[in-house]
Amino acid sequence: MFKAVGFQLVATLLAAALAAALFGPKGALSAAVGGLACVVPNAVFALKLAATSRRQPESYPAAFFVGEFIKVAAIVGLLALAATLIEGLHWGALLIGMVLALKANLFAFWVKN
Repeated sequence: MFKAVGFQLVATLLAAALAAALFGPKGALSAAVGGLACVVPNAVFALKLAATSRRQPESYPAAFFVGEFIKVAAIVGLLALAATLIEGLHWGALLIGMVLALKANLFAFWVKN
């Protein structure tokens, strides 16, 4: 799980570099914010799942679904916060950052330890 979060972080940095080249500094900030809005809740969720693995197996499904709901709510909340706080947010760059961060999980399954 932590490997996937690492891939998401690398994808966010690549998205910020790509957005900086295409849209300038505001684009880089927007892409970084979009990616980090996904990476941070995923990292917290991974920590929560790691802590849950030490408990009774019967609690795994409940912990997963509650954690997933909180993660999605946190992503939506962080994006809403970014939309209200950042002047001149570049929506295209933000979407690039989000999409690359979310799709980076696919590469975690292809890479062997």
